[in-house]
Amino acid sequence: MLLCFCLNLPAANWPAWRGATGDGVCTEKNLPTKWGAKENVKWRVALPERGNSTPIIWGKRIFITQPVGNDRMLFCMDREQGRELWRAGAKGAEKEPTHGTNPFASGSPTTDGERVFAFFGSAGLFCFDMEGAELWSRRDLGLQHHIWGSGPSPVLHGDLCLLNFGPGDKTALIAFDKKTGKTVWQNEEATGYQHPQGGEKGNQGRTYIGSWATPILYKEDSKDALLMSWPGRLCSVDPISGKEFWSAKGLNPLVYTSPLQGDGIAVGMGGFGGKALAVRMGGKGDVTDSHRAWFHNVSPQRIGSGVVHQGHLYIHNDPGTAMCLNLKTGATVWNERLPGSGTNWSSVMLAEGLCYTLTQAGNCYVFKAGTKFELVSTNTLGEPSNSSVAASDGELFIRTHRALWCINARR
Repeated sequence: MLLCFCLNLPAANWPAWRGATGDGVCTEKNLPTKWGAKENVKWRVALPERGNSTPIIWGKRIFITQPVGNDRMLFCMDREQGRELWRAGAKGAEKEPTHGTNPFASGSPTTDGERVFAFFGSAGLFCFDMEGAELWSRRDLGLQHHIWGSGPSPVLHGDLCLLNFGPGDKTALIAFDKKTGKTVWQNEEATGYQHPQGGEKGNQGRTYIGSWATPILYKEDSKDALLMSWPGRLCSVDPISGKEFWSAKGLNPLVYTSPLQGDGIAVGMGGFGGKALAVRMGGKGDVTDSHRAWFHNVSPQRIGSGVVHQGHLYIHNDPGTAMCLNLKTGATVWNERLPGSGTNWSSVMLAEGLCYTLTQAGNCYVFKAGTKFELVSTNTLGEPSNSSVAASDGELFIRTHRALWCINARR
């Protein structure tokens, strides 16, 4: 009887981009630390086109967003073998502008075990049941035209589905009723491509701004709060009403990473050699002068997001360096080039004091989260990737431009 009970226990879920808490922290134990293209691979399933999104896992199912021609699709796959169970989404979507390294449908899906939500940029926000039937869609949100495309993922809180609808001419933080798709509240942010303080020069001499951040939920003074990084500022919002608790200036016009928080400190990091700042929580209104804990005027290019662990922040910078910062002071504890590492878009996942991160070349590094840099392993799949590592029930799931991999060291 005990054996039967154990065999029927549900697998640990990874229900959203960056996991259940949205910050890359994983409670799994004994995850694989060593693998390769022919080592500790449970299965590898080819995908039809390149993609940047990270898979999510619920029970025996895997969900992943995937472009297929002009279609923006959500795939549901069997966890044991990786075979496709169903696909659904927006067919014949408008071919909007994007960067060559950022294919369409790059935001990850999210699920509560009853519904699955996927954001497809200009094609809209979609909600499906677990069998692939469309429950509702919001195709009326407007165009999302940006030279570097889209990327944010939906976030769930109670009966709400929260979304950074951006970047583009229309940029807003929107809360939807997750059962009906109706708008509950909407906070519009400064929009457009132009920015008076500059940004990155693009086609035709335009200056571009935008945030690709996915907001995270957390507790502040025992209250639910939503942390969001925008061009120029970091802010905290009441997820139920949309009312802003506080805001701090200091980020640059391009924000690729999602915000982080821990030990009463909130952190926002800009991209393109940009700025970084930390805010002591508990303030109200503009807290730039009163609660800003530290500020970096110039930082490495950062696309992937970091992780917070025991008073420190760990991040894999785009130039190929891993960095540890003191969370409260912003001081650099160590900054190390990962051997053979090139550029990367991967966000760090933390499990049992170990950081997992990928490069665009498909190398996955495992290093210790500590005040002294220690590389545990370098694992190569031989396929390019702009995704991040997902973990569930002792297994790792890695999406490359060619395939979805399941890594299992127990087999």
